[in-house]
Amino acid sequence: MDYYDYNEYNELNISNASSQGHSNFLQFKQLFLPCMYLAVFICGLLGNALVLVIYIFYQKLKSLTDVFLMNLPLADLVFVCTLPFWAYAGIHEWVFGKLMCQILLGIYTFNFYTSMLILVCITVDRFIAVVRATKAYNQKGKRMTWGKAICRCIWVVSLLLSLPQIIYGNIHHFDKWVCGYHDEEISTVVLATQMTLGFFLPLLTMIVCYSVIIKTLLHARGFQNHKSLKIIFLVVAVFLLTQTPFTLVKLIGSTSWEYHVMTSYHYAILVTEAIAYLRACLNPVLYAFVGLKFRKNFWQLVKDIGCLPYLGASSQQKSSEGTSKMFSTSQHAEATSMSQL
Repeated sequence: MDYYDYNEYNELNISNASSQGHSNFLQFKQLFLPCMYLAVFICGLLGNALVLVIYIFYQKLKSLTDVFLMNLPLADLVFVCTLPFWAYAGIHEWVFGKLMCQILLGIYTFNFYTSMLILVCITVDRFIAVVRATKAYNQKGKRMTWGKAICRCIWVVSLLLSLPQIIYGNIHHFDKWVCGYHDEEISTVVLATQMTLGFFLPLLTMIVCYSVIIKTLLHARGFQNHKSLKIIFLVVAVFLLTQTPFTLVKLIGSTSWEYHVMTSYHYAILVTEAIAYLRACLNPVLYAFVGLKFRKNFWQLVKDIGCLPYLGASSQQKSSEGTSKMFSTSQHAEATSMSQL
């Protein structure tokens, strides 16, 4: 979105090299963008709204991970609400004015940094809870206080990092009106910042922390520890699968501006960026639905709104409660438990 809008005017140059390829690309974009953005919008809106409802009305914030999980869907919810605007602009042109352009560019970047920083905090929190279990349990109250303060800092830092998009965002007319920051120097600074703070540092942190966590759990006994490993691998795998393709394409494009007149490059940018946006849909699944406590509260919500018969919902709750009890007895306090992920 931010990167693609900056380079969108380069599509004009594609027509010079291959008018037929440019025409096919425009047809693909007009079909692919609304479908992909609509899917992410609907799934992200429903999933993140459901997470917020359950955390607000059913699930008490008993751990530091819960505090972080409360902020993650909130940031994603704000982001997915901007997708209909970008879908319309991708099909037609930007008709929402300069101020709206600056706000939506800022929201995207704000969500980008907020989500990545929160995921890093969840990783570090799990690292402390597993590797330094006793100390983490004894300082649970202090960790909760620090966690809330860290969340506030994340929102402030993300807002500051979004200022370039808000300040330099503008609308320009090429063959149509587009929204972006059409300045090579600004684009380079933004790209370098996003690559460093939004991908490589979070990735390095997750690799180091989860490597130590895996090593710690492998030395522990019990089948449930190995089940926790599956959750860890899932978290890392989804992070890599959604973010790496778009990151690599942007890095390749930054090495030479010749790529921006290639039709294949614009196909790659469009598809990999849409894949990267899927994190707004997958986060509720990865960081909430895998938790037994969350599933129990979900079935309680379903029963309360009358979507399932009372007996059916009750049996689901009892099944979840029984599974939760078995899970609790097989773990050593909060220390080695990854169920909160």
